[in-house]
Amino acid sequence: MERNTTKPPIRKPHLQITTTMTALPTREEPSYFGAGPAVLPTHVLEQAAKDLINYDNLGLGVGEISHRSKEATQIINDTKENLIKLMDIPKDTHEVFFMQGGGTTGFSSIASNMFFDSYDASKKDTEQKKGLYLIDGSWSLKSFQEAQRLGYSVESIKLDTNNTEKGASILNEIQYPENLSYVYICENETVHGIEFPMLPANIPQNVELVADLSSDILSRKIDVSKYGVIMAGAQKNIGLAGLTVYIVKKTILNNIAKNEKNLDNASKYPKTPIAFDWPTVVKNNSAYNTIPIFTLHIMNLVFKNLLAKGGVAQQELENQKKSKMLYQTLDKYPNIFNLPVSKNFRSKMNVVFTLKDSSLDDEFLSNAEKQNLKGLKGHRSVGGFRASLYNAVSLKAVEKLVKYIEEFASTVESK
Repeated sequence: MERNTTKPPIRKPHLQITTTMTALPTREEPSYFGAGPAVLPTHVLEQAAKDLINYDNLGLGVGEISHRSKEATQIINDTKENLIKLMDIPKDTHEVFFMQGGGTTGFSSIASNMFFDSYDASKKDTEQKKGLYLIDGSWSLKSFQEAQRLGYSVESIKLDTNNTEKGASILNEIQYPENLSYVYICENETVHGIEFPMLPANIPQNVELVADLSSDILSRKIDVSKYGVIMAGAQKNIGLAGLTVYIVKKTILNNIAKNEKNLDNASKYPKTPIAFDWPTVVKNNSAYNTIPIFTLHIMNLVFKNLLAKGGVAQQELENQKKSKMLYQTLDKYPNIFNLPVSKNFRSKMNVVFTLKDSSLDDEFLSNAEKQNLKGLKGHRSVGGFRASLYNAVSLKAVEKLVKYIEEFASTVESK
């Protein structure tokens, strides 16, 4: 895209908020461990703030341009290409696109679209293939429940991630039912701090693997070719809330487009709402309806930042260092801290822990806040504490948290 070199018009506000502001505000690098919306790189936000006022010297902000303009189309295409580079996505077999919403929207669209991936008009509703959901925490359960609520034929298996005897081998011992269309997993459960150390083994042939990677996308290298569908809400590791990445096999998209047309009018199953119909979204380059371009632009800035620092391989090394440092510190004080997740399934993105003496919970949080360590309160459904170590959380911030934990433990032991 050629850069417009003409001088843009000066944008004068109707309401003069301040006459002293001469530059964009900045901030001290935060030590924020919230699970989402999560922290983003400061220089990404600084660039986004400038582009929100005047993008590419257009005299318009990036949030004001038409979602079908050449500038918006370039942002869509650039974002896709940068994600393809980062994840080494096979372009001949997989398609990348974006849809509004987050994980909850994804739960609905996956259940509906994947039904049509395997729909057979010659069979009765009761004979259609079903989805299998592997439940390892809150979000995989919510996805299963949404598929049920919509009326699709689905089953679930609860994974015993606390089985210390079998450990990760439970993923090799899953007994798959017959007549499956897909197997659904959430590889990183933010609420319970559980992460799959490997993919489930022995998934039946021609059964697609569908994964929610909202919390760990781009945190580690994966083999995209093993997945039929990857869904990832942006707000945890790659951007702002309100936009979701999808990486879907082209064969699945072709099946959906073909099979939706063959839906029997007598079938109890509805067609997918048009805004969440994957083939329609792909056909229109993610712009069938009004894609939030500013939100997508921030995602692209995050991707560019990650490419500049060495890509996913470099980020994975940093993430391993951060999580190892924090887990080792908490493990040093078994009389003070409880880590509820088996070591085989500990998340590198979401470290959950509690205090053995819960009467100290408020003291732990308030003292952390005084040191500007924020976002450590655990999810309301489980309590305790959670430190989310997403890509944008710096090593320096984790070192600061570790130092505080050491000081807190020392104080408790001395009482």
